[in-house]
Amino acid sequence: QVQVVESGGDLVQSGGSLRLSCAQSGNSDDILATRWYHQGPGKQRELVATLVRGQMTVYADSVKGRFTIARDNAKNVVYLQMNNLKPEDTGVYYCNVVGPSHEYWGQGTQVTVSS
Repeated sequence: QVQVVESGGDLVQSGGSLRLSCAQSGNSDDILATRWYHQGPGKQRELVATLVRGQMTVYADSVKGRFTIARDNAKNVVYLQMNNLKPEDTGVYYCNVVGPSHEYWGQGTQVTVSS
């Protein structure tokens, strides 16, 4: 069983930065991948960043060069560093942890980017 808790969402101006955190309980060796999803107002949830086995990263085209996903193994936390934020980045960001047989979701954290 893995518990996932996101934090770090806030109101920020366009061009600003935020760092989201995804705190993961349980055995990190069981985690195959961690993903960050973005759900804009009235839109479907979309995948923006993936960290595979704590090493390989994959990004959606919309965030390439602006967002960085990384893991702090000592703290068992995966971060999403978001730079040069745009109003279209507004929405709820969810952390998804993929284990050998289950996926786990956090409750989400709200990011609002004002123009």
